[in-house]
Amino acid sequence: MYLDAILDHNQNFVTSNHYEPYKTSKLPNQKSVILTCMDTRLVELLPAAMNIKNGDVKMVKNAGGVITSPYDSVVRSLLVAIYVLQADEVIIIGHEDCGMRTLYDSSIIIEQMKAHGVTEDQFQAAKEDGVDVSQWLKGFETVEGAVENSVNILNNHPLLPTNTPVHGLVIHPETGELTVVQRGYDN
Repeated sequence: MYLDAILDHNQNFVTSNHYEPYKTSKLPNQKSVILTCMDTRLVELLPAAMNIKNGDVKMVKNAGGVITSPYDSVVRSLLVAIYVLQADEVIIIGHEDCGMRTLYDSSIIIEQMKAHGVTEDQFQAAKEDGVDVSQWLKGFETVEGAVENSVNILNNHPLLPTNTPVHGLVIHPETGELTVVQRGYDN
C-alpha cells in the first residue's frame, strides 16, 4: 500500500526534523508564478533547469500546462499568485513529448474511461451539466501552439494587470533545454 509507505516515511521526516531545509515564506522569492505540465519528468528537471529553489516561485500544474478558458481554475490560481502572493511575472511552460498532444483526438481517453466502467448515463450527466466531454478532454496539436494560446488567453484577460509580463516557453523533458515561444517583455 503506497499511502502507508508515505505515511511511515512522513512520520520519520517530521520527527527527525528533515523539513528544516525546506522552510520558506509563502511569498515567492523570485516574484513569479509558473504554469506547467504535471509530467513526472519535470518534477525535478524543470526547477533544476531554471535554477529554482524551494520558495522561489509559485507553481501551478495541470495536464498539458494549459489554460483552457479565461475563467478556469488555473487562471484563478495565477491571479491569486499575482494579487495576493506578489508574483509580478507569469511563465507558462509546455514540454516536448507531452501526452496531451496525443489526446488531440479525445476519443482515446473516452474509450479508456468506458473500459474503466464509465457508462453512457455518466457521459449524459456531464452533458446535462453543460460539458461536452470530448471537447473538455481534448488535447492539442502542437506544444508551441498550446503555449501560445495560453499566453494569449492570459494576456487578453480583463482581470490581469496590464503591466504583467506573460512568457511562454517549451522545455525538453530529457535535456531541460528551454525554448522561448513568447517573450512577455516584448508585448
